[in-house]
Amino acid sequence: MGRTALVLGGGIGGITVANELRKRLSPQDRVIVIERNGEYVFPPSLLWLSVGLRSLQQIQRPLRQLLRTDIELVQGNVEAIDPANRTVTVGTELMRADAIVIALGAELSAESIPGLAQAGYNFYSPPGSERLSKALGSFTGGKVVILTASPSYKCPAAPYEEAMLIEDALRRRGLRECSTVEVHAAEAAPMLTAGPKVAAALVEMLRTKGIAYFPNHQVTSADPVAQLLSFADGSTAPYDLLAFVPVHYPPPLLADSGLGGDGGWISVDRSLLHTQFADIYAIGDVTSIPLKMGKPLPKAGIFAGAQAKILARNIANAWAGRAASEHFDGRGACFVETGGSRAALGAGNFFAEPTPAVALRPPSQLWHIEKVLLEKKWLRRWL
Repeated sequence: MGRTALVLGGGIGGITVANELRKRLSPQDRVIVIERNGEYVFPPSLLWLSVGLRSLQQIQRPLRQLLRTDIELVQGNVEAIDPANRTVTVGTELMRADAIVIALGAELSAESIPGLAQAGYNFYSPPGSERLSKALGSFTGGKVVILTASPSYKCPAAPYEEAMLIEDALRRRGLRECSTVEVHAAEAAPMLTAGPKVAAALVEMLRTKGIAYFPNHQVTSADPVAQLLSFADGSTAPYDLLAFVPVHYPPPLLADSGLGGDGGWISVDRSLLHTQFADIYAIGDVTSIPLKMGKPLPKAGIFAGAQAKILARNIANAWAGRAASEHFDGRGACFVETGGSRAALGAGNFFAEPTPAVALRPPSQLWHIEKVLLEKKWLRRWL
């Protein structure tokens, strides 16, 4: 009799861990992915979609194509997790497993801020990015505001990339002289979890492009009629075009599962990715891994993918009676698109103390090409 591994979620972490498990486990073992969406969109490319550099068809694939053929795919909603008994409820079906990997990611809510959903464009979603691209295409000049609705969100570089990509799009269309671009951020500094040097470098990038930056600006409401944002400090900001990062929150089902930890996210051993329950693991955006600096490890696809590979090897070792051989060390990198087919690269050790040891390499065409190649790699059909 073989064993069963359930993978909850079909994002970067879920796809990676399922494919790696299938390669390493016995043919008698089952690997099952449970995901509510039949289509997969490569998240980093939403930025290009939002400024007209990609179509949705170019960055979207059927999830089935990205999984090995001998992986079972169940399309449905995960309604409940019972970690003590290693069961998962999908719709009305109860599924049992020998190991469960939770890769459900973060939930997004524009509605958490009154008026925000109607006031602008959520470029963290495919529909929002498509609508933003159309709005930019008909934009004739004015004030563009990029907003983060809360201080913690996945892909910490994304709103700053969005600002620079929009600035570049306006420049290409001859609208830069009649437009202003502003970033209003709920956080104290950009990409602060990468350390103060990276944060300062990003602020300087914005400055050199003439993009105004307003940190510690927690939005409290948006007026889509008056086109006005209100902030917790009593200040306001008008806009003609608004692009925003919505509030992020943990999947609500975690609260009833006993898995919810810091802020409702899943707490895991930062090296081995296991929870307090035997044979229950979690990776990627659904987790909270504290850093020495007092902030959690950033929610980013690079970490989800790295954690997935390590975890798959360790589960395969455990099922073969061997000790864990791999440990997640907090190392990672991310591209920072700056416009003009150029990108910077931030890379280093996020587990370093007292602050992450991350360096930001200057923008170049090379890093942009590397990101394009990464996109192509992710969206190829699994063979």
